[in-house]
Amino acid sequence: MSQPSEPTPGTSRPADPRPAGGSGSAWAAGGTVFAGVLLFVDGILGVLKGIAGIASNDVYTRINDYVFKFNVTSWGWIHLVLGVILIFVGWGILSGATWARGVGIALAALNLIANFMWLPYTPVWALVTIAIDVFVIWALCTDRSNPSASVRNG
Repeated sequence: MSQPSEPTPGTSRPADPRPAGGSGSAWAAGGTVFAGVLLFVDGILGVLKGIAGIASNDVYTRINDYVFKFNVTSWGWIHLVLGVILIFVGWGILSGATWARGVGIALAALNLIANFMWLPYTPVWALVTIAIDVFVIWALCTDRSNPSASVRNG
């Protein structure tokens, strides 16, 4: 049985196949920009969804017996506030702000939960928003382009 040999002096180790920016995946790096755009657009749509809920109780389906039952106007305010914050964080991600990634993950998770509870009112749109939030969370968690967030072995 042979032992793995140590590199002899004067030889070098193979080059690191990762891109120089430190990103583990080009998909993740491109996904971060796309996640910022999705958060921004999802925020705008959340504001519109909120305004529709606040302006008129007849826009959305009325639910009689539901565990997470709120007044449609209350849901409108929830979506309006979440939408404004999502716009701000999406812009932060697109601007490259270091705080925006962590806040974006937390807000996408919060938006995912809110849309899960909103599911009986608009099922298709809630499922689309949940899928978008899952992608945003994945993209922001897998991008390691921030040097302080990645651990590199020598």
